Parts: sequence; structure tokens; C-alpha cells
Amino acid sequence: MNIIVIGIIACEIGFWAVLAAGLGARYLLRMRRLSSVLLLCVPLLDLLLLGLITWDLAVNGATADFAHGLGAVYLGFTVAFGHQIIGRADGWFAHRFAGGPPPFKAPKSGPAQLRYEWQQWGRMLLCAVIATAVIGLIVWLVGDTSRTEQLVGWIGRVWIVTGIWFVGWPLWLTVSGGGNARSQPERASSEGQ
Repeated sequence: MNIIVIGIIACEIGFWAVLAAGLGARYLLRMRRLSSVLLLCVPLLDLLLLGLITWDLAVNGATADFAHGLGAVYLGFTVAFGHQIIGRADGWFAHRFAGGPPPFKAPKSGPAQLRYEWQQWGRMLLCAVIATAVIGLIVWLVGDTSRTEQLVGWIGRVWIVTGIWFVGWPLWLTVSGGGNARSQPERASSEGQ
């Protein structure tokens, strides 16, 4: 199996393990300081994956393949959506184990849904920008276009997905007037924002 695929899988498992340990420490063990330290370790996983991709291409002399591009997009995704995922998991843990309010649910109609869809697309846009920057940095560091050609192809892929997301959700909802319907009462929550 490709070392980058192993790295991506390890980072995903690590993300959920560190998140569960951090939230468990906060709500089950009542150790807020330990919880904060554990949750601050989540971005370290991204740095480890970035280092692994860079090492494999720049030092190990590998030729970029599908996995390297996937790793760059994964990094963009975790930076753009990671805080929201952690916030939602925190809300669920607080509700389940500490008597907190019900966890955030995405709005289903009205202006709240329209605002939510634009915010989610904004996160995807951030993901695309970060993935593009990571790919550009790695291509520059490697300095050999013949070895990074497949990696550059991922820039187009991530922007196509971003465009489809834009047209299919926030733009469509805006143009179709889907955000004009009266919204059902929704609990205001910063987790969805």
C-alpha cells in the first residue's frame, strides 16, 4: 500500500481518536486542561501529513500519484471543515454527557438555510484555496514538473468540485428563492456558522 494512503488513513483515525480522547477528558473525566491540550494536538496531524507528502516527493524522490493529490485535498478539507466538525462533536458530547442543549442541526428552509449553504460553500472555497496552495508549494519544492504532473491535476479537480457545489447548492437555492420561505424555528448556534 502507498505510504501516503497509509498516512491519510492514519491521520483520519488519529483525528477521531484525539477528538474522542479530548472530549472524553472534558466531559467524562472533567479534566478541561487535558482536554484542551488533546484538542490542540489535532492540527499536528495535518502537519505530519504535510511533512510526509513533502518528504515522499522532495526527499524520497517519488513521482506524485493519486494519493499525493488526495492528501493535499484532505489537508484543505481538515483545515476548512475541521473546526466545524470538532464544534459539532463537542455539542453532541455536551448534550449527551453534560446536560447541554440539543446539538446543532442544519436548517432545512428559509433564510437560515440559505445562509448556512453559503457558509458551507465558503468552507469549500477555503478548502480549494488551501489545497491549491499546498500543491503549489510542493510542486515548487520538488522543482521537477515531470514528477509532479499528476499532483497539478488535482488543482482542477478541487476547483471543479467547488464550482459544482457553488451551482448546486448556494446559487441554486438563491436563484430558486428557496431561502425566501419562512424558516422553521431553529436554535441559534455558532457551531453551524
